[in-house]
Amino acid sequence: MPLNARSFVLGAAAALLLVSVGESIYHAHVDGNSMEPTYRDGDHLIIDKLTYRFRQPGRTEAVAFYYPLNPDRSFIGRVIAREGDTVRIDSGNVFVNNQPLVESYVSSTFRGKDNYGPKVVPEGMYFIMGDRRDSVSDSRHWGPVPRKYVWGRVFATVWHDR
Repeated sequence: MPLNARSFVLGAAAALLLVSVGESIYHAHVDGNSMEPTYRDGDHLIIDKLTYRFRQPGRTEAVAFYYPLNPDRSFIGRVIAREGDTVRIDSGNVFVNNQPLVESYVSSTFRGKDNYGPKVVPEGMYFIMGDRRDSVSDSRHWGPVPRKYVWGRVFATVWHDR
C-alpha cells in the first residue's frame, strides 16, 4: 500500500476511534441527594455509555437510567437485583435470593427501616435503588426498570460544585 493510502487509512481509523470514544462518554450533573453519601448534589460525573453494550450491569453498580414514569428524565441509582432475582427488604436490610446484600455504600443514617417483598424481578428488568434509602423514590415505589432504560455506568466523579 502506498504511503498516502496507508496514512489515509490510519487517519480514518483514528478519527473513527475518537468519534466512538466521544459518543461513549457522557458528562452528568447530580441534582439531588438520592445517592448520598457516594454521589452528592452538585457532583459532576462521567458516565460510560459503552460497557453495557457488552454486558449486563452487576449488582451494586451505579447506573444512569431513564426514569420509568417519565423517560425524558435521567436518574442515577444502584442495581440491586436483575431479572429472575428475588428481592426482599426486612427492616431496611436488603436480601437478594435470600442472601444479605453487603452495602457499605449505604450510610446507617440513611438506611431506613422499611420492608418490601419478596418479589421476583421480571424478565428484562432491573430493581434499582438510591443509596439514601430513608427518603428516595426508587424501584420500591415505581417498580423495576426495563433493561433498555439503563443507558450508562457511573464511571467517576470529576469535580464537585461545593
